[in-house]
Amino acid sequence: MTEHEHEDAGVREQSLEVIKHKLSLLPDKPGCYIMKNREGTIIYVGKAKVLKNRVRSYFTGSHSAKTQKLVSEIRDFEYIITSSNMEALILECNLIKQHHPRYNVLLKDDKTFPYIKITHEEQPRLEVTRRVFKDKGKYFGPYPNAFAAQQTKKLLDRLYPLRKCKTMPEKVCLYYHIGQCLAPCEFDVSAETNERMVQEISRFLNGGHDVIKEELTAKMLAAAEELNFERAKELRDHIMNIDAVMEKQKITTADALDRDVFGYAVDKGWMAVHIQYMRQGKLIERHVSLFPYYGDEYNDFITYVTQVYSDNPALPKEIFLPTIPVQTAVAPTTAPSDALPDAPTEASIDTSAEVPAEVVAQVEAEEKDVREALESWLKVKVHIPQRGLKKQMVDMAKDNARNALDEKFRLVERDERRTTKAVENLGEWLGTGTIRRIEAFDNSNIQGTNPVSAMVVFVDGRPDRKEYRKYKVKTVVGPDDYETMREVIRRRYERVLKDNLTMPDLIVVDGGKGQISAAVDVLENELGLFIPICGLVKDAKHKTAQLMIGDPAEVVPLPRDSQEFYLLQRIQDEVHRFAITFHRETRAKSMVVSQLDAIPGIGEKRRKALLKHFGSVRKIKEAEVQDFKPLGIGEKLASEILKALQGEAAAPQE
Repeated sequence: MTEHEHEDAGVREQSLEVIKHKLSLLPDKPGCYIMKNREGTIIYVGKAKVLKNRVRSYFTGSHSAKTQKLVSEIRDFEYIITSSNMEALILECNLIKQHHPRYNVLLKDDKTFPYIKITHEEQPRLEVTRRVFKDKGKYFGPYPNAFAAQQTKKLLDRLYPLRKCKTMPEKVCLYYHIGQCLAPCEFDVSAETNERMVQEISRFLNGGHDVIKEELTAKMLAAAEELNFERAKELRDHIMNIDAVMEKQKITTADALDRDVFGYAVDKGWMAVHIQYMRQGKLIERHVSLFPYYGDEYNDFITYVTQVYSDNPALPKEIFLPTIPVQTAVAPTTAPSDALPDAPTEASIDTSAEVPAEVVAQVEAEEKDVREALESWLKVKVHIPQRGLKKQMVDMAKDNARNALDEKFRLVERDERRTTKAVENLGEWLGTGTIRRIEAFDNSNIQGTNPVSAMVVFVDGRPDRKEYRKYKVKTVVGPDDYETMREVIRRRYERVLKDNLTMPDLIVVDGGKGQISAAVDVLENELGLFIPICGLVKDAKHKTAQLMIGDPAEVVPLPRDSQEFYLLQRIQDEVHRFAITFHRETRAKSMVVSQLDAIPGIGEKRRKALLKHFGSVRKIKEAEVQDFKPLGIGEKLASEILKALQGEAAAPQE
């Protein structure tokens, strides 16, 4: 056991003692718990109806592999008591958004749907947006795509002449002349007129288009009777436009309610959540998210649901959720009733014929708590249907989630088979025999400044990130790629020989004949190693173009559409990404060092102390003279530091 491992074991044992003591103090109340790792970083946030039962369950009994991984990193925990489950639900959502714990379900989807918005202004406007804010505006949607939203907005623009210009112009524009704006820029438009149009638009978008059609039809007939045929034709066109826009959507239910239907599936530590957006009784959009989960499946699913609605004022009238799986409610005999499940299954109360009555009652109580908490928070009706058409809708969402998960695993398996085959074939193309371990190198610098290099390792075609290495170039001055390659290859394989590390079956360098020749020279003539080395040459667009091997190097006629070529491309992209990231970090640190080292009276020791105390150069710039006293820095030197960093004379201090 190394010194680090021994120290870690000691810290772990000490932490467990603290945790054991804190577990005995947990209350029988609802709230949120916050799990932290060795560095004090928050890694998981959860909610509980009974804090004592839930938190204890992490440290008793057995868990799934994913949950065990989370538990193994816990070194401390905190908890916050709430007065209700609803408060715990909201608090958990806010804590996750604030801290982004690595083991929580995080809503990262960049998929956003378009909404139609009536702005909250003295002279309101109608607009299509993908960003929803709590700004007192009225939002309607989501729409299946931007085209559908724009078509609906164009129709409403013809029917209701609200302000069109984002910035009020000095005089009337074309919209006024074609009858689509009342021109509040030049004429007085009363609040009553605007409010009437807003109410009409809201009624239309909430499913009242049939009533509006009837009103327009009556006006059209009246205009025809008065021989005002131009007005009658205009109204007829409006009616036809309403029909054209609204009939494009397929009706799926008899009612005309807005509802979101959720379903989820879990497998191999992954969860898929499928949402069906129904507006005015019509299915207008579907969306699926896939992510790893580490806690209880249903709790993590509800966490996802809360994040969906946390910042979204465009809520439906109803939300449909699936039933709670039985194993979430069934308590193992060796753990508290709130314990985490060992292995999630798909069973739930409506599919298990022999579920004990007390378990059914427990599931129903849990479902009631979920419904009441969400309804209290969102002010939206929440259903967990057990039978009938509504249950079928939830089952359809669950089936879609299951299909998405199955498809993901099928694609992963296919990619693994292709990768394995590509690795096998690569050895045949290069004439090197079986290739299992590949080590790839890339250099990065800007006109010779802050030169660095990086190495990535792929084993059986997959990256082994624990084996990645970074190198600060020490002996090379200026942008000399060949000498940089010599230094890094020498340092890497001297260490491999010294520490008896695993030798690669293939070395990949970024470049052609010169880089290959430099690497071969160091390996064979200095270290006595004979490892196959190939180079990847890029084209004018910085894309992988050719594979070369040997000394002198020759082109390998590897087809650019082959899996072997794609594998090498992935390796080159990964090592380039890793090298560029390291170079940016190094350059940023160098800039910080240069700024502080240029100040008289600041040496390496004081520079490190300043950065440790303040955290960054920006925070040092924002500090006051007295903030430097804890570091033993007097007013004169503190003023000089601020003057140098701010580029101007520091303000005199009393």
